[in-house]
Amino acid sequence: MPSPLGTALITGASSGIGATYADRLAKRGYDLILVARDAQRLRALSEKLTREAGVKISVLPADLTDRAAVRTVEARLRDDESVTLLVNNAGIGPKGTLLDDDPDYLDTMIELNVVAVNRLAVAAAQAFAARGRGTIVNIASVVAYIPERFNGTYSATKAFVLNLTQAIHSEVSGKGVRVQAVLPGLTRTEIFERVGGSFDQFPASMVMDVADMVDAALAGLDLGELVTIPSLPNEADLKAATEARLALGPNLSHDKPAGRYSVANG
Repeated sequence: MPSPLGTALITGASSGIGATYADRLAKRGYDLILVARDAQRLRALSEKLTREAGVKISVLPADLTDRAAVRTVEARLRDDESVTLLVNNAGIGPKGTLLDDDPDYLDTMIELNVVAVNRLAVAAAQAFAARGRGTIVNIASVVAYIPERFNGTYSATKAFVLNLTQAIHSEVSGKGVRVQAVLPGLTRTEIFERVGGSFDQFPASMVMDVADMVDAALAGLDLGELVTIPSLPNEADLKAATEARLALGPNLSHDKPAGRYSVANG
């Protein structure tokens, strides 16, 4: 029997953040569609969660750097009316600094972190708005706020995810659709190991356990947060940053340059 909560489609579900979302959402009672490249790991996770949670789980192997595969997942979002939640999690991290990284690899990063994320988020927004029900969770990163301290292409992809989420929210908030951007800090997953790095280079106090991160993100979703930063102690800091950004609005577009540029108005 289908879950009354509907089905959660989770990308990057074979490990780390995605697999943890799968565990938590299955235990909340969602049916699942698990998306990732590694079909074997997806099947193993599906079998485990079916035993533990007793929900219906489908496996959809897909390499989201392949645009044809992205369209297959998009079609599932649009056509399967049981889908009520998208966790847009698939992504890759940098191999090093921007100056040392491989431009071809950075292109692949943009394909996965931006192109695929955008396509699936837009599809979900359109489908959910038409149905009058649904939730979109986009996994960004705190580096969206601190681009000076990380690989420029990676931080730019995560700033894209944050801006996309905020913009979607402005269009769907009155249509029964919830949207959340989750901005983790350093989270103990395989992401660094995959590109030859290690969390050992960071103080332990900076690296959050993936279960704690996802639990905090889901708590933020339950609270109705648009932007959730699991490690941020004082939500007033985020509110102040948002208010400062919005305060720029009335002065971002005028018919004359600002006086400080001493441009002749003639």
